[in-house]
Amino acid sequence: MDIILHLGAHRTGSTSFQRYMRASEDRLANLGIGFWGPGRTRNGLFHDVPIRPRSPQIARRAAGRVRLACHATAQRGIAVLVISDENMIGTPRNMIAARTLYPQLGERMARFHHAFGGRIRRVSLQIRSLDTYWASLLAYALPRGNPLPDGDTLRLMAQAQRSWRAVITDLACALPGVEIVVTPFERFADRPDRLLAQMSRTPFLPAAQPGEYWFNRSPDLAALRGVLADRGENPDRLPRLPGRWQPFTAGQTGLLRETYSDDLYWLRAGADGLARYIEETEPDKTRLTWPPDPATRGHTHHDSHQRTLAQTR
Repeated sequence: MDIILHLGAHRTGSTSFQRYMRASEDRLANLGIGFWGPGRTRNGLFHDVPIRPRSPQIARRAAGRVRLACHATAQRGIAVLVISDENMIGTPRNMIAARTLYPQLGERMARFHHAFGGRIRRVSLQIRSLDTYWASLLAYALPRGNPLPDGDTLRLMAQAQRSWRAVITDLACALPGVEIVVTPFERFADRPDRLLAQMSRTPFLPAAQPGEYWFNRSPDLAALRGVLADRGENPDRLPRLPGRWQPFTAGQTGLLRETYSDDLYWLRAGADGLARYIEETEPDKTRLTWPPDPATRGHTHHDSHQRTLAQTR
């Protein structure tokens, strides 16, 4: 049985993809495709897997639980198991606290690699322009108890050296021999069927109409102002404007877009052989018109990203 991990990232249509997979579960099973989503993975299955274990016995028990579940799934005739849970690579709360993308990703994914017994065939990662990514993540976190970010937080996020290139490099280090498939949110967000086709390489999948499975969009400014008012805070800390919240200044937004352009240029140039970048949705190359795609080419990276192999302990 091939194991494919759909890692998200957060705020890139992962909930929409999971809704599509659940709605199509019976038809996909007839094609030999199984699915585990957060309803399965966060209900004890992955307990103690991604965190530093308190003892070797706990680590062995956690890995054994995952391998037994995989074996049971394979016994049902499943040839390809798709596991979708964006929290495998980290959580929004930790990212916001660290002000950078998935700071513990390498260690977490090395432990998943161990738990699955080295049987992961492929991972799928969706990326998004960093200005809209962080804005969506902050808007998602605010109703869940996070405070409004201050100026220092936004400045550090905009100036962070860690980008999608670093995330992909850490994945390659933590998952040796595993194929990494990267797709852009801006083109695949409303077509989970085509995202599944790219990650599973299976034809004749259940079709999804554009927008049919687009769920969990970030709240707009009016909703966020209501959140502040309900918490007893001054809603005028946010603009009284229609549409989505963009917390970054024009200069910070430009910096984040430039960083994303550099990432895209690196991916289109081959990603140093670490990942396969798929930009077009087949067969008709459907493309979203919002958010706008940043420049197709950025500055070449001259900085070196230090690669640290995480150990499973």
